[in-house]
Amino acid sequence: MAFDADLGPLRYLQGTWEGEGGVDVSPSDYPPTDRCAVESKFREKMVFEPMGRVDNHEQQLFGLRYSTRAWRIGGENPFHEELGYWLWDPASQLVIRSFMPPRGITVMAGGRVEPDAREFRLEAESGSEIFGICSNPFLEKEFKTVRYTLHLKLVDEETLFYDEHMWLKIPSKQELFDHRDVHTLKRTS
Repeated sequence: MAFDADLGPLRYLQGTWEGEGGVDVSPSDYPPTDRCAVESKFREKMVFEPMGRVDNHEQQLFGLRYSTRAWRIGGENPFHEELGYWLWDPASQLVIRSFMPPRGITVMAGGRVEPDAREFRLEAESGSEIFGICSNPFLEKEFKTVRYTLHLKLVDEETLFYDEHMWLKIPSKQELFDHRDVHTLKRTS
């Protein structure tokens, strides 16, 4: 596959990725007063499409349109979806990921990354005006995401690994809940 060098470290993400070995650790819903962790397996399809240069006054960004859908193993309807952008700011050597699941939450995470890196980490914090998290009133009260982290690694040109954490503040729990997704996907196109 030909990679667009203007995309910096994001160039390796271009294309479609799929996998069936994902693990989701999320809070259970029942009973609501005693939420605990539930682990489930899932399959996923991610698509990264180059979108060209974005001129933001003197700042130039290069990016990928991004979408993902995930299905629990054996399920026919997706339990999770996201839409967003992955951006590369070569002048600042920043990777920026902005995405929105259809649950009423938006996340803009970022981190410094070398232009040829095949592994990087992104972070966002609730309340930050730079890399932050914004939620609807229900999520803010019941499942407030206070921190987001992503470790992404391109194992090779055909294998993508990620380990994603959304640290949730849940009223019935003393400690933050680590809502975690881990997956290894293969390039399909």
